[in-house]
Amino acid sequence: MAEPTVRLPGIVLASLMFQHVNSDSDVEGLILGESRFDEQVTISDSQADHIHIEETYNVQKHIACHRLNTLYSSDGQVNAEELHKLLAENKQESVIGWYRQRRNSEQQMTFREKLVHENLKSALSNPHMIFVLLTPTKTTPPGSTHRMEYSAFISRSRHFMNLPVLITNLGLLEQLSYWKVSAPCSAAGYSLTMKKHGSKFFCSNGLLKEVNEVNKMNDSLQAELQKTCRDVEESERLVEVLQTEVSALRTRLRERQQSESGKESAADPGEPRKNLLLQEAVRALLASSPLFHTQKLTLQGFPVPDHTDNISKTTASEAPPSTTHCRKRLREMLPEKERKRRRSKS
Repeated sequence: MAEPTVRLPGIVLASLMFQHVNSDSDVEGLILGESRFDEQVTISDSQADHIHIEETYNVQKHIACHRLNTLYSSDGQVNAEELHKLLAENKQESVIGWYRQRRNSEQQMTFREKLVHENLKSALSNPHMIFVLLTPTKTTPPGSTHRMEYSAFISRSRHFMNLPVLITNLGLLEQLSYWKVSAPCSAAGYSLTMKKHGSKFFCSNGLLKEVNEVNKMNDSLQAELQKTCRDVEESERLVEVLQTEVSALRTRLRERQQSESGKESAADPGEPRKNLLLQEAVRALLASSPLFHTQKLTLQGFPVPDHTDNISKTTASEAPPSTTHCRKRLREMLPEKERKRRRSKS
């Protein structure tokens, strides 16, 4: 929550100074105006929403007491009858505080002023009352130059704190401050005029009709945004369900593939075992045949045994038919022309 501020128009401050200068004693009275509590919400993506509350007290006019110390007694008790007479036609809800002007004194509240302030809060049922203190002093001995100091105080749990006072002159207002400053207490003619022509521009709730239409559009946009957010949330949940199902199917497929590969490995005997007996029998048969050990062939493609002693000995008894028989068979099979050619060559 921000520090409370008091907005005092320059016209009201000039009226207070003029009244004090033209009086022979101290002056006190009531302050009328409006207290506002504006809530500003700052929305950002990087951090949570920041709520800022501005407490502003707009002073609109003042009512001076006819005589000093008539509003309260010497012990600080508020005189209710004098208070109602002082308000007259003004509403009690428009009272936001009281003020006092003291000559040649410091900018501090006295003990009596603190008691009167707490009693006024109870009498007017307003816990947010302010106290404005004005202390003029002479800066030159002849009295040609005066200095007016002003300050505002507010009570929080019986602890008085000093508030900043902003003089809202037209030339010093920032660009967006005109709508923050409340209008002064309106006269009867102003009220009648506003009642007569206000229905053309304002709604029953006090807002401009354009503002009301903008609020309706904003509400419809918020409703559509919430609907879209719900749809997106439902789609995201469906995507999560589908992803879960896909992952489950993948695990099942992986387990099935592993089980099938295990079955295939169990059914496959692996490399065939070598039949040693068969190999020994083949070696024994082939070793006795010299034609299987040779690397020479005839022109007709028949194997020719190597002329070694070992092979000749082993193959003497079990020699295959001689090559002469093979040649005779080939000669018989050859045509007659080839026979004549060979005879001529021989």
